[in-house]
Amino acid sequence: MRNPRLSLLLGCVLLCSASLLYLGMSGIECPPKSHRHRWMELNLGSANQNLSLPEHFPEGAPLIFIGGFPRSGTTLMRVMLDAHKHVRCGEETRVIPRLLTMRATWSRSVKERIRLDEAGVTDQVLDAAVRAFLLEVIVGHGEPAPRLCNKDPFALKSLSYLSHIFPKAKFVLMLRDGRATVHSMISRKVTISGFDLSSYRDCLTKWSSAVETMLDQCQAAGRDRCLPVRYEHLVLYTEEEMRKLLRFLELQWDPAVLHHEELIGKAGGVSLSKVERSTDQVMKPVNRDALSKWVGQIPADVLSEMAEIAPMLSRLGYDPQANPPDYTRPETTPSPFNSSQSLKPT
Repeated sequence: MRNPRLSLLLGCVLLCSASLLYLGMSGIECPPKSHRHRWMELNLGSANQNLSLPEHFPEGAPLIFIGGFPRSGTTLMRVMLDAHKHVRCGEETRVIPRLLTMRATWSRSVKERIRLDEAGVTDQVLDAAVRAFLLEVIVGHGEPAPRLCNKDPFALKSLSYLSHIFPKAKFVLMLRDGRATVHSMISRKVTISGFDLSSYRDCLTKWSSAVETMLDQCQAAGRDRCLPVRYEHLVLYTEEEMRKLLRFLELQWDPAVLHHEELIGKAGGVSLSKVERSTDQVMKPVNRDALSKWVGQIPADVLSEMAEIAPMLSRLGYDPQANPPDYTRPETTPSPFNSSQSLKPT
């Protein structure tokens, strides 16, 4: 007599086999792989997918960070780089500057540092945690590519710290005439914490302070790590500026960076956020439309004191009394990394 348990077992095996065969023939696919695993496959091969991310994407990864004051051309720069076949920047993450600010707060507070040290949470532990978090966000929030890039404007207020935890990263600091930047911010109601959008004087004063902080750190990082790019020159001398940038980033020339608008929404091309303020502007080809929109919009009392209100204008090479200034460049200019000289066009 046949063993009923054996018959039941055989029946289960046959049922499972039939189910698997049916599912395979019905075309049901496995869940899509994460951006992290796809990046690993692209850069490391599929054999190592199961290892943790930091083992594959170490602190020496050549990341690209784009930053600067909001409305200074950071979005334009990132979409132009996104058009490069080997680069992916993607939309702003918004969380990266906040984490960097939090990390800086822990370091500034002596009492908090003592408490953390007593708990065994040393600077090395915090740095490793921040590095891992940033990598997860940068790798995971967009399509994989050989060179990954992040564009969060105020992240470069922590440029020195980022250069410490990512020793092979490179930084692109976007600079723009502060009068144009502040006018764009006020007219488009771009809210920044601590800025009074009803006051050009307040916004220009705080613009000057923020840009000074970022430029000082850029200069401290050195010309091999940080490249200041003037928005005006990017739109006036686009190919020349992009060739200089790609050499700095050690990337081959790709003419697609001159026509980012043709790659918007295409696979491997340029993705845009529906909520970022600059999205509508970067859907167009590179243009000069925004160079002088601020002229005639700033109150007379602010214009008369512009040199004192925004001293970084002179340091960046802009004439604080010219309305508008001449944004074209002379043939010979000093190095932007000589802190005793203005950052004039190069």
